[in-house]
Amino acid sequence: MKQSEIKFIVTLDDNKMPEKIDWSASDAQAKSSSKAVMIALWDSQEKNTLRIDLWTKDMMVDEMKQFYHQNLLSMADTFERATGEVEAAKAMRNFAQEFGERLNLVMKNKFHSLGKNT
Repeated sequence: MKQSEIKFIVTLDDNKMPEKIDWSASDAQAKSSSKAVMIALWDSQEKNTLRIDLWTKDMMVDEMKQFYHQNLLSMADTFERATGEVEAAKAMRNFAQEFGERLNLVMKNKFHSLGKNT
């Protein structure tokens, strides 16, 4: 059985606030840095989600807004692939559109009927 490892190294300041987030994957050749990371793990025994959300102190608010908007869209795509629930994924995309509009990240969409390929 093949295994892959993803490693995060978080550098903290004196107040234990993240200054730098470096990560690497055993399948990738290069290491990378990031300003934010969101990890969600499903605990099947407890039937709940465990989360780790970290961001560096130099991540700008506008970057955080984009980060969340893009995560909402990614979750809709993943949800559709994992469950086949097309209509629920469409509803998630519609919410992401409205969220993006409220934050002035995307232009207003008067149709609010975002399918996977639209």
